[in-house]
Amino acid sequence: MTASSAAQRFRAQAASRILVTDGAFGTMIQGYRLGEAEYRGGLTLDLDQKGNNDLLVLTRPHVVAEITEAYLEAGADMVSTNTFNANRISQADYGAEHLVRDLNLAAAQIARDAADAAAAADGRPRFVAGAIGPTNKTLSLSPDVNDPGYRAIGYDELKDVYREQMEALLDGGVDFILIETVFDTLNCKAGIMAAIEAGQARGVDVPLMLSFTVTDMSGRNLSGHTVESFWASVRHAKPLTIGVNCSFGAPELRPHVSALSAIADTLLMVYPNAGLPNDLGQYDEAAETTAGFIREWAETGIINVVGGCCGTTPDHIRQIARAVSGHAPRTPAAPRTQTMLSGIDPMILAA
Repeated sequence: MTASSAAQRFRAQAASRILVTDGAFGTMIQGYRLGEAEYRGGLTLDLDQKGNNDLLVLTRPHVVAEITEAYLEAGADMVSTNTFNANRISQADYGAEHLVRDLNLAAAQIARDAADAAAAADGRPRFVAGAIGPTNKTLSLSPDVNDPGYRAIGYDELKDVYREQMEALLDGGVDFILIETVFDTLNCKAGIMAAIEAGQARGVDVPLMLSFTVTDMSGRNLSGHTVESFWASVRHAKPLTIGVNCSFGAPELRPHVSALSAIADTLLMVYPNAGLPNDLGQYDEAAETTAGFIREWAETGIINVVGGCCGTTPDHIRQIARAVSGHAPRTPAAPRTQTMLSGIDPMILAA
């Protein structure tokens, strides 16, 4: 399946029903209680690898495959690759940046094999999104409070980091590129340009999924943008989906989902956390509770694709799939004919 045909099939499926994506990988991996030696496998690496979840696609591929298969069995129409930190910047913390291409190729193949097997078993299309996290760098803000003009990384360097990861994911067979947990809109724009350049080199349009994260109760991300200004900043990329992930639980995201639903002229994908973490950083929200919140979203017609982020499990996805079954999908907003610009808030110019 080519990227363009996958996007067409995805839109066709989303026109008739609310689609379901997967849940958290980190939450599930923690349940395996792996030690450093299990993370490391037979690789020769100088630094401690415990917690390097992305490395497991090479050293414990059966763990990643089992988690992916569990989400598909729970009802997911789309699964993402276990590659949130499989980039040169994040892997430098583990001295494993030289493995970036191998990590993304292996992760894409694991997800592709699982999705294709599920589709072959019941005839329902399944899709794979190549997951790309924000890295631990920000283009919009200085990490040094005494030097506001300082940046730890430049736009072109970050774009190249994203492109390296995207090229491997595409070579591995993903259908879409998912730029998720966007805390800095400029980081996302570097990712968009990386995808455009990767597509031009291949002679194709790379389908993009873009997902914003709210960092405080005011509804803004770290670079100060609201969901409305984020949409104004990225709508030129014509993403296959736009949406929100992580951030908080579903109730806290509800007003931002509604706001984005009203203006976005593409599919809306949202995958919240399983509530807010407790004092130990754990997520206690039961699957039925999360699904109940999302059922209300489905009943009011504000979503096209839904799943889970931190703290969610295959049981959460199973309950969410049941909750949205039979509900009509959201109708994307009509494209704006007015000029829409963005600072940290959107500015719409009257015709």
